[in-house]
Amino acid sequence: MNPTAVAIVVAAALLAGALLLWPRTRRVVTTPAERAVHSALHTAALAAVPLRRGLTEESAAEAAPHLRALTGGAALGVADPVGTVLAWDGPHAALGATFGEAAARAAAGGRAVLVAGPGEQVGRTLVAQPMLLPDNEVTGVLGVVTEEPPGPGTLGALAEVARYACGQLQLAELDASRARLDRAEVRALRAQISPHFIYNALNTIASFVRTDPDRARELILEFADFTRYSFRAAGEFTVLADELRNIERYLALERARFGDALQVRLRVAPEVLGVVLPFLALQPLVENAVRHGLAGAGHGGTVSIVAADAGTECLISVEDDGAGMDPELLRSGELDAVTTGESAHVGLANVDDRLRAAFGNDYGLVVETAPGAGTKVSLRVPKFRPGVRA
Repeated sequence: MNPTAVAIVVAAALLAGALLLWPRTRRVVTTPAERAVHSALHTAALAAVPLRRGLTEESAAEAAPHLRALTGGAALGVADPVGTVLAWDGPHAALGATFGEAAARAAAGGRAVLVAGPGEQVGRTLVAQPMLLPDNEVTGVLGVVTEEPPGPGTLGALAEVARYACGQLQLAELDASRARLDRAEVRALRAQISPHFIYNALNTIASFVRTDPDRARELILEFADFTRYSFRAAGEFTVLADELRNIERYLALERARFGDALQVRLRVAPEVLGVVLPFLALQPLVENAVRHGLAGAGHGGTVSIVAADAGTECLISVEDDGAGMDPELLRSGELDAVTTGESAHVGLANVDDRLRAAFGNDYGLVVETAPGAGTKVSLRVPKFRPGVRA
């Protein structure tokens, strides 16, 4: 055999050997243990979605299949803290019929209750496991059917699943509490909208009824739109464009009252008009600028509103060249206690708290002021924040 033929034979043998060895030396992407962990985490995430809405018949029915998969139970039920069955997923209806009574006992005692399967269910066990908060308050009960008498390991695993579900329900309550607080803060802010402004706006409109009826009609429409927006029942957030439009209504009414004594400068980058911010976050800042900055100064002045694009953020400022205030009062941290003349600055602490609650502590109000030097209130708003939408 010539050398060329020998080389070809050797190369072919090496290639065949490599092909035989290749499947054995390929790197395994995931191990069975890793796949099991991934599956469990995925199932837990699916169960969390409905539970974060609170414990209802609908959320329990959606969560039950995923909780059943987590426990490995033959069937699973969910009951409320008094033992009312909200959902049952799987077979074994005979055990399911006893779940309500077992759930009530488990909730009352604060610990698991085991019920042996009757009749054809002999050998199976229903475990009613309460979902307990750290203070032992019961938020609900899980009922899991096992094919064999459960041992300590199985009972421990069921308790952990119940603890996980309880944690999601606790987060749901925190979300609900925060939403209630947000609504209460908006109501408080609405209550602080100056009665003097409303009284003065109506008086101003009345003064135009005879002298300029067309102007009076325009102002009535502006006032109606202003109050409709300010007292709307929609969500706790809005877009900058809507907030600015309502401020324009407010300023139209104030300009009708002050005339040329009130000048307004507005500079807004079109890119930030869709930015989401807390509802009525800017209105108090502008009202303070007019009430305390200009009216307080006694000679009118200018209010400047700027909204600038800053990459991932929107920078907003409201500035007046009016009376200003003592910065020592601001350093005390009592924004709502700051006074100029006869009345307090409305809503500044409220707005500051709501900005921090929505976007984090780095997003509060910044106030620059001095007596006789006017006041500038600035804030930053991220262009996007998960969970924050109008």
